[in-house]
Amino acid sequence: MPALPRSTRTDGDESVRSRLGKLRDARIVVTGGGGLVGSRLVALLHGAGARVTALDRMDAYPDSGHETFGTARSGARLVVGDVRDADTVGALLKDADFVVHAAAYADVAACTRRPDIAFRANVEGTQVVLEQAARHPVRRLVLVSSASVYGNGDPDIEGPQVFHEDMPLSPVSVYANGKLWAEHQTRLMLGAAGGTEYAVVRYFSVYGDPQIPKPGSHSWMVPWLSLQARLGRPMRLNGGGNQVRDLVHVDDVAEATALALIEEQMAERTVNVGTGRPTSVREVADLIAPYFPGARRIVTPRPEGDPLGGYADTARSRELLRWQARIGVKEGVDRYVRWLLATPQATPRWLADEYGEAERA
Repeated sequence: MPALPRSTRTDGDESVRSRLGKLRDARIVVTGGGGLVGSRLVALLHGAGARVTALDRMDAYPDSGHETFGTARSGARLVVGDVRDADTVGALLKDADFVVHAAAYADVAACTRRPDIAFRANVEGTQVVLEQAARHPVRRLVLVSSASVYGNGDPDIEGPQVFHEDMPLSPVSVYANGKLWAEHQTRLMLGAAGGTEYAVVRYFSVYGDPQIPKPGSHSWMVPWLSLQARLGRPMRLNGGGNQVRDLVHVDDVAEATALALIEEQMAERTVNVGTGRPTSVREVADLIAPYFPGARRIVTPRPEGDPLGGYADTARSRELLRWQARIGVKEGVDRYVRWLLATPQATPRWLADEYGEAERA
């Protein structure tokens, strides 16, 4: 099995493109390749000349959510299947050079409501992928984890705090607990085996077009607040909107994840994928409001499992990935709202109907 390619230090957009050129003709499997991040990653890797296969159940969103993400149009191979199916996963990994495991029941509220489904998708599914990666060694597996593993951080610190990779981890939700288990299991199964390298990326709050919310979710605040304002409903500030998030654009997240496949220093390491800048929910509402004259805000209770939040220490991602986020929150929110205004069909039918019923009540 050939060694991972060495890379030279470069800066800027061109450097990412040239560095990813080392993946030309590499066979890469992306589980969860039909989701927001997965679809962007699939397109990025395909554009770099890799031979990409996306594995996804394609049922996480109602209406035409997956069609909006565009994985089926990306030029990559799409396999509609479940990561819990060992035969399907094994057949794909048998012919792969790299794997990104991004498939998950990726919604905090949904995992809280249905921990049984969360277990099957996020724990059982991850176990199958790891077993097959150990059975059919690939050059590197990148595990997608989450900043939710930090929970509320250090209880002795008041206000926004920075999360660094080596601090104690205290999940406060079913979703976060599953992600932390996946990290530990990846180290146990691949770290000692010696066949497949691994790397772990902890995403902070990912946003960006064409992200759309799911029914019953309180995640993805940029689309939620934007759609509420677009439909003439008040923007709901759960818990007063004082929670802090490190909002990182999906384009930046895709780049960081792709680089985690090839950067030598990432072997058996964990890095935050964030901007290193805190933004409150209320600040996001303030950025969205000017696009919708008359937009209102209301305060609602903070949902169970919704962490107070913090922001990423990015020193390790700058060192090991040689990467930092480029898209600021103001620019990213502007991109999203302009996309939403230019794409009225993106508003989910279930959400428009729900608000219509509320108005008629």
